[in-house]
Formats: sequence, structure tokens, C-alpha cells
Amino acid sequence: MKRILTGDNTTGNLHLGHFVGSIKNRVRHQNEYETFIILADMHALAYPKYVTKDINLGEISLQVLKDNLSCGLDPEKVYFFNESSVPEIYEIYTLFSSFVTHSQALRNPTIKEEIVDKNLGDTYSMGFLNFPTLMAADILAVQADLVPVGEDQKPMLELARDIVRKMNHEYAIGLKFPEVEMSDIPRLVGLDGKVKMTKSLGNCIFLNDPKDVVREKIMKMYTDPTRLRATDPGKVEGNPVFIYHDAFNDNFDEVDDLKERYQNGKVGDVEVKEKLFIAIEKVLEPIRERSSKFEDRDYLLQILHHGSKRTREEAQKTLKQIKESMNLLHFEDKHFELIEN
Repeated sequence: MKRILTGDNTTGNLHLGHFVGSIKNRVRHQNEYETFIILADMHALAYPKYVTKDINLGEISLQVLKDNLSCGLDPEKVYFFNESSVPEIYEIYTLFSSFVTHSQALRNPTIKEEIVDKNLGDTYSMGFLNFPTLMAADILAVQADLVPVGEDQKPMLELARDIVRKMNHEYAIGLKFPEVEMSDIPRLVGLDGKVKMTKSLGNCIFLNDPKDVVREKIMKMYTDPTRLRATDPGKVEGNPVFIYHDAFNDNFDEVDDLKERYQNGKVGDVEVKEKLFIAIEKVLEPIRERSSKFEDRDYLLQILHHGSKRTREEAQKTLKQIKESMNLLHFEDKHFELIEN
């Protein structure tokens, strides 16, 4: 089977942007590919607010795992692992960093966007700047064939492919070129109309939000600011409420009817949002129901232990392949045991 590597930063609960951007494709592919899903706890440390003893990245990792399982991913078919449990990834990352220039890291569009969005100024760490290189190590550690990502992650994949190109050319290592798979909705706008839904801006509907919270958030959604009354013609294009209808409402006739009436000033925002709430609840209600089945913390830890062990097996093979091709000495664990004895 070909392989997939995808996953999430452990910076909090997952939201609808994650669902349409990547999770739907993970669920769809889990029977076709050997699937590795990373809980990227080391990536979380790239953000200053998570470098504190007050943040429990381990517990957040378990919640992110639970969110994935609640969306329909099967732990019998998928390998979940937390990044910090696979030390070979750090070694691969260190080797990869020699093939990425400082200017190349700085001009990554996703990194530049994150610096602005999160008001990091010049306070970002080397961990933040090297975020894409670590992501490349995650992907290549298991020699993934396909990486389902949202639009903002595409430049990260381009860097991974560039590293593979340079290393294969210089050392004939034979690393795979990972292919990128974009979802039908590569980026979901925020509830406030901002370019994307993101936890840091607080403009999200989380997958585990209670029903009443979902309704409240939808009713407060940004719409056409020039439309003052229900009888005023409204703009559909670029309107977050209709972007969400296109993403989540499978009653296409209803969506077309709402758009037509909205443009002609024959429907109010309340009706449009109420029908959006019903459509989104059709997505979220099954997720909530499945979530109740994953309350056993020991069971979640068992899933991670199994997945991390399997991931390490593949990462060790990749690390050995890279080191031998680069003419670096590589010792198996048994050799270290002999030295100690």
C-alpha cells in the first residue's frame, strides 16, 4: 500500500477548518492507504505561548487524537503518533536543515503570514522559523507518498520536495517525492470574515462545541456589511455565511434558493443562518456521538503507543538510509549494547 502522512498541531481542539481541509480526506483514504497521523507536539513549541509549564501538551495531544477518532478514523487502520515519541525525526530534521538556507526559510509564505497573524514581530524562535523543515522530516521519516493538507500548508510541502530533490541529487538517497492533495475547500474563512478560520483568532466552530454554542456562533457570523435590512439586495460572493452553506449544506436546491432570495432582498440573515446551523449540525452531531466512545484515557494512550512504535520502525529505516548514503557512521542499538558491555 502507498502511504499517507498528515496530522495536526497540538495547539488545541480541532475545528471545522481542519475537518474540510484535511480530516475528510483522511477518513476517505484510510481504507486505501497505510495512514500515519502525527500529533505534532514539537511543532506546538514553535509558538511562544505554548513554551510554558502551564500548558499540558500531552493532554492536548489526547484531545486532538479524540477529535480525529470522533470524525471516523479507525485506530485499527490508522497509526496515530505524537511527534515527541519518535526521536529519529529530530535527527532527520537536523540533517535536512543543512539543505535549507536562511533566506529560504524566511521567505516561506506561510511563515510570513503566521508572523503577521500572530503578531510575533521579531520574537519568533528558531523552532518557528524551522517549522517547515521539521514538517519535511515528519513526512520523509515514513516516506509518505501523499500528504493531504489545507492551502496554507502547501508551501511547506514544496520545501519538503526541494529538500528531497537536493539530497537525492547530491547523495542518490532515493527519498520519495511526496505528492500534495488539496481538499475541495482548501481554506475555510473565519466566522468573522477573516482569511481563514484559526484558533489564535478565536473565529472557529470547534468539532466538540455544544449545540447551543454552535448556534450562538453562527447567529453572530459576519455577513454583507452593506446590507442593513432584509429587503436590501445582498452580496453572496465572499459572504462567509454562503461560503459555509457551499461547504456544509448538501441541500443544493435550498442553497440556490437562499442565494437568489438574498441577492433580491427577499430573505433575512436569521433564516439564512438558521438553515446553515441545521446543515452544520448534520456534520457535528455524529462527531459528538462518536466522541462519547473515546473517554478512556488509557485506551487513547494505547493507540498512541501502538502508532508511535510503528512509526519509529519506519523512521529508523529512513534514518539509516540517509546516514549510509551521506557516508555517516550509523550504529544499530545492538552495537551500542556491545560497546557498553
